[in-house]
Amino acid sequence: MSAEPLHHSALYDWHRAAGAKMAPFGGWEMPLEYTGAGILAEHAAVRERVGLFDVSHLGKLKVSGPGAADYLNSRLANDLRRIAPGQAQYTLLCNQTGGVIDDLIAYLIAPDQVLLIPNAANAAAVADALGAGAPPQIEIADLHRERAVIAVAGPRSDELLTAVGVPTDLDYMAFRTVQEQATICRTGYTGERGCELVVANPSALQWWEQLVAAGAEFGVQPCGLGARDTLRTEMGYALHGHELSAEIDPVSAGLSWAVGWKKDSFDGREALLEIRRTGPVRHSWGIKACGRGIPRPGMEVVDATDGHSIGTVTSGTFSPTLHAGVGLALVDAELGAGQRVGVKVRRRVEEFELIKPPFVSPRLR
Repeated sequence: MSAEPLHHSALYDWHRAAGAKMAPFGGWEMPLEYTGAGILAEHAAVRERVGLFDVSHLGKLKVSGPGAADYLNSRLANDLRRIAPGQAQYTLLCNQTGGVIDDLIAYLIAPDQVLLIPNAANAAAVADALGAGAPPQIEIADLHRERAVIAVAGPRSDELLTAVGVPTDLDYMAFRTVQEQATICRTGYTGERGCELVVANPSALQWWEQLVAAGAEFGVQPCGLGARDTLRTEMGYALHGHELSAEIDPVSAGLSWAVGWKKDSFDGREALLEIRRTGPVRHSWGIKACGRGIPRPGMEVVDATDGHSIGTVTSGTFSPTLHAGVGLALVDAELGAGQRVGVKVRRRVEEFELIKPPFVSPRLR
């Protein structure tokens, strides 16, 4: 049976013309890195200047109708009552055993309208789960193929946004409409100050080319998903399918702060309360190499003394900022910061230290 064709963003032709190395991601063909730059140079551009990412593979679901926000608040783990219209919130949709169907950003537009940004591969599952049991007045519209998302990140991002007439006076996790069908939100996934622009597909290329042209004086660099992964790993940010999954709950993943524990209802509430009460079996920690080892997802974590298995690497990479191997690992819950563990890297065991992320100081605000 032939595989389904990959989706392409509205910027696909631009990426190909710019020499991007394309790769499949969540059902989409997206830039991994660009010829003439590469992951290390793109990573450095974001940490030192400003980078542009096409993240149009992210889902876009508009939930609308009387009581839309209240309905979502009865399903999503975080508490939407903590924010006001014009603010966004990191949240989770869990299953009945406490595992995570997806983590997502909720844009609270009004009590009767919320925009959800799930991960690419999980957008349909989120729509199906929220649609099941929704009251008849609630409509869930899939805008996945109608909207593009452009991320701008780096210490010079404000200068670039000002140059194209986009306001930069937003608080962290706040958003506003800047043009018809264009929304800017002060969110990000790199640890650097920046924003994400959600725009209609017909205007995406115009936005992108304008940002590239205006950014020349600020050292702007188009960046692929390779650099996005090294940047988010340095921050210790969770990625679904790695630190979160249908089998990995938010308590184990260190995301208890994203759960509205005082709410009367949300999906998976009883299971999560029990996990919180008894404590998780394993917990997510950052790992930093004591030597030259570079961790990769799926590698076994072992006790540094006797070599018995104590966990699994969920994310891992070489940190271009620290020039060391860093990652995230799900390890036995009794372990803590400062302890040394082993990671089986190829045929040898490399020593790592457990660290509470981030590995690099964030500059989001």
